[in-house]
Amino acid sequence: MHALRLALTDPRFPAAAAPGAITAQSGARPALARALGAAGDAGTDDLTGALADALDADGVSVHRPQLGTLVATVPTDAEARHAARAAVAAVDDEAVRLRSAVKAHDGFFTTFFISPYSRYIARWCARRGLTPNQVTTASLLTALIAAGCAATGERGGYVAAGVLLLVSFVLDCTDGQLARYALKYSTMGAWLDATFDRAKEYAFYAGLALGAARGGDDVWALALGAMILMTCRHVVDFSFNEANHDATANTSPTAALSDRLDGLGWTVWARRMIILPIGERWAMIAVLTAFTTPRIVFWALIIGCAFGACYTTAGRVLRSVTRKARRTDRAAQALADLADSGPLADVVRGQLSRTGIVRLQPLVLALIASGALLAAVLGRPFGSRQVIVAAVFYVVFSAAAVARPLKGALDWLVPPVFRAAEYTTVLVLAARSDEPQALPAAFGLVAAVAYHHYDTVYRIRGGTGAPPAWLVRVTGGHEGRTLLVTVLAALLADRGDDFTLALTALAVAVALVVLVESIRFWVSSGAPAVHDEGETA
Repeated sequence: MHALRLALTDPRFPAAAAPGAITAQSGARPALARALGAAGDAGTDDLTGALADALDADGVSVHRPQLGTLVATVPTDAEARHAARAAVAAVDDEAVRLRSAVKAHDGFFTTFFISPYSRYIARWCARRGLTPNQVTTASLLTALIAAGCAATGERGGYVAAGVLLLVSFVLDCTDGQLARYALKYSTMGAWLDATFDRAKEYAFYAGLALGAARGGDDVWALALGAMILMTCRHVVDFSFNEANHDATANTSPTAALSDRLDGLGWTVWARRMIILPIGERWAMIAVLTAFTTPRIVFWALIIGCAFGACYTTAGRVLRSVTRKARRTDRAAQALADLADSGPLADVVRGQLSRTGIVRLQPLVLALIASGALLAAVLGRPFGSRQVIVAAVFYVVFSAAAVARPLKGALDWLVPPVFRAAEYTTVLVLAARSDEPQALPAAFGLVAAVAYHHYDTVYRIRGGTGAPPAWLVRVTGGHEGRTLLVTVLAALLADRGDDFTLALTALAVAVALVVLVESIRFWVSSGAPAVHDEGETA
C-alpha cells in the first residue's frame, strides 16, 4: 500500500477530486460524528465521502489528492479487496516517485530540455546520500564561477560562462526534484533555493558588467536596469497573489477566458514562454553570453522582461477591474508589509489622518509621489536641492498612500510602484553623477535592498509575517532610504568620489543588517517549508 500512503501523506499532490482520499487541516472530530450518522442514515459505506461533505460544510479546508496512477479505494467485499490489491500491486512506485519529482507547471525549456534527464540526476544524488541543500550550494558555486568567467572579458571566458550557467540551472532544477523524490523538505532548503536564485542571477549580471568594462564598454546602467526590472516584476507577482490569496467573490470574465485558453494545449506553452520564466531567461542569457556581447545580453533581457512584465501586469489589472473581489484584512496587512514603509511614513501618516489627502485612492497617491520624484530626478541637475524637495513630497504622499488598508481593486500595485521609484532614483542619481564607480556602488545598494524585499516575501509566504519592526526602522523604509540618497547626492555633488563612497557604505550597512537578521530567522524560526508542486502521478 506504499503508493496509497504516498498519495495521502505527500504534500506535492494538488487538490482535485479523488475518491477515498482526503486530508483535513483541523476540525475533523465534530464533522466525523455527523458523517457517521449521515452514512448510517443513508445506508452507505462511503464514510470518506460523507466526512468530506461534512468538513466542507464546516468550512474546513479539505484536500483531495489527484492520484493519477496511484490507487485509493474502499473495498466492500472480498472481490473488491482482491481487485484493489491487484491494482495497487500494478503501480510502479519508483516510476511514480521519479515522475512526480518533476515540478508541475514549469516553462517549456525546463520541461522539455532539463527535466527529462535532471530527474535521473536527482535519483543518483538520492542514492548516494546527497541532500537538496548540498545540490543547491553546488548550483550557487557553479553560477559564481560562471560570473567569474564572464568577468574576464574574453571570448573563451564568455563561452565558459554560458556553459556553466546552464550547468548551474540543471543543478537548480535537480535540488527541488531531489527534495520531492526523497521527500526531504526543509525550511532551510526552501529559503536557500529561493534566495540563491536571485544571488546567482545578479552575480552573473555583475560578472557581465565587469567583463564588458574590461573591453571598454560600460554597461553597469544596463545591468542595474535589468535587475530593477526583474525585481519589480517579481513584486508585481507577489503583490497580486497576496492580494487575491484568500479574497472572496474572486472571479472575473478574463479568468474564465484564461481557463479556456489553457484547454487548447499549445497556448499553455506559448503563454508560459512569452513571460520569459527562469528557464527561458537563463537559456537566453547563456546562449547570448557565449556568442554575443554583454550589451546585447542586457538589451535582450530588458526587452524580453519588459514585454513579459507588461503582458502579465495588463492581464492582472484587467482581472482586478472586472472582478468584484472582497479582500481580507490579512491580504491588506500583507500588502502593507510589502510596501516597506518606515518610520518617516509612520510619523507623517499620523499627521495626515485628519486631512483630505488620505481620501484619495492609495494607487493614485503612490503614482503622484513616484511621478513627482522621478520627474525631479530626471529633469533637474545632479545635486539639485529641488530633488530633495521632491523626495520630501514623496515621503508625504507615499505615507498617505498606506494610511488606509490596501483593499482596493488595484491597491496591489502600490508596493511595485514604491519599488520602482526607490530603485530607479538610485539608478538615475548614480548614472548622472560624474563618478565612474557610482553605478557599481548603486548596483550593490539595490541588490542589498532587493534582498530585504525578497526576504519579506518569503516570510509572508511561510506564514510567519513580515520582518520585525526594528529591522524596517533601522533600514529606514523605502521612503527614508530614498530621501537619504537624494540628500547625499545634493551634499556630495562636488566632492570627488564621496557620493560613491556613501552609496558603498549604505549598501554594506543594509546588507549586513538584513543578512544577519535573515539568516538568524531562517535558521532558528522553525517556519514551515513552502513545498512546490510536483507533477501528478
